[in-house]
Amino acid sequence: MEEKKYLKWYNKVGYGSGDIAGNVVYALLSAFVMIYLTDTVGLNSGIIGTLIAVSKIFDGVSDVFFGALIDKTKSKMGKARPWMLYGYFGCAVCLVAIFCIPVDMGTTAQYAWFFIAYTLLNAGFYTANNIAYSALTALITKNNQERVQMGSIRFMFAFGTSMLIQAITVGVVVHFGGGAAAWRTVAIIYAIIGVISNTISVMSVKELSPEELAEEQKEKEAEEKYSLIDAFKLLIHNKYFILICGAYLLMQIYSATLGMGIYFMKYVLKDESLFGTFAWAVNIPMIVGLLATPVLVAKFKGMYRLNLVGYAIGTLGRLGVVAAGYMGNIPLMLAFTALAALGMSPLQGDMNALIATTSEYTRLKTGKRVDGTMYSCTSFGTKVGGGIGTAIAGWLLAASGYIKNAPVQPESCIRMLHIMYLWLPMIFTFLITIVLIKLNVEKANADLRKKQG
Repeated sequence: MEEKKYLKWYNKVGYGSGDIAGNVVYALLSAFVMIYLTDTVGLNSGIIGTLIAVSKIFDGVSDVFFGALIDKTKSKMGKARPWMLYGYFGCAVCLVAIFCIPVDMGTTAQYAWFFIAYTLLNAGFYTANNIAYSALTALITKNNQERVQMGSIRFMFAFGTSMLIQAITVGVVVHFGGGAAAWRTVAIIYAIIGVISNTISVMSVKELSPEELAEEQKEKEAEEKYSLIDAFKLLIHNKYFILICGAYLLMQIYSATLGMGIYFMKYVLKDESLFGTFAWAVNIPMIVGLLATPVLVAKFKGMYRLNLVGYAIGTLGRLGVVAAGYMGNIPLMLAFTALAALGMSPLQGDMNALIATTSEYTRLKTGKRVDGTMYSCTSFGTKVGGGIGTAIAGWLLAASGYIKNAPVQPESCIRMLHIMYLWLPMIFTFLITIVLIKLNVEKANADLRKKQG
């Protein structure tokens, strides 16, 4: 019997456009906040990295808090839509505030300004908005195929927006004259775009009535008759959950070090506009790989071999970037960057399915489902990993003797930029490949099912 359909094509596209709003914030901060703070405001990269790492701890903890609040919300708009709609106005204000740090105020006050605005944005408004956005998947349709389609559309908007932000921001800042005023103008423009796209996304869908959701809600309540501590105990005895957390952590550290490429382009390749070109080389193959992932999973008869082969290719690609980087061959660097991104894309596309399969392992072993807790914990790992990666990048840059806006950086800084942009991403990609060797949870589940009859 065919599942009931709840959504039209424009509902799905409208919903997916919400990731324009999320990635306007995420892409701008992850790629450009460090160079804005060091080269425009004049702050120390090591201190910035530490502040971001501390902020990310609050960010990870707030996931569970806002998840519980959304579950208890009752309004005419539903449970999640109010949080998604109103939370983003706070995101927009905080995003602009981060790029409005007065350049003539005391240094300590500047660090405080950044930390407060950054923490309010990430641990508060962005988390509220993003968790509500994700929760809508289960609240606007009960059709599994529609939920998968919505997730795919989200990814397309997410990677497309990130690619565009990374590609055009340097040029837009230059267009507005550079300096603090230009960064402020760019932040305001992006914040307005985010508010518009987020509002369109909220208004393009409608949550199902409590009566329609009652059956799934009863199942959910039946699954969660144990405490968070009990659920966490179940998770830490699932070795595949530990491996996924490790992979998430390494992936986020990898992304943070790769995000320091703006410094490599500016001071090693002597053309910071190349950062946008390299963004295209990463994101276009990533989108192509995401589109092909469902077909490839079927061809490889599961996620394990596909992810492992993909990351082996990714490691070889990053090794090629290292060699081409020392040769100073930019076209070859771009080619190997694209190859690495293509190899790494399947894991991005099937990670949610991999988490669900890992949750199934816990159910098969214990008879209990911990889906929600598992997703919350992996989200925490993602955010902490991003904070650690940014902190490491900031500490290394500070230790290298980096001089803001110097026409020629010290040799120690140039060597460090090679390590940060060439070697570290390759090393982290290799470590993820090692983790994936052990992450054959599909086979483990099949073995458990055989034992159980």
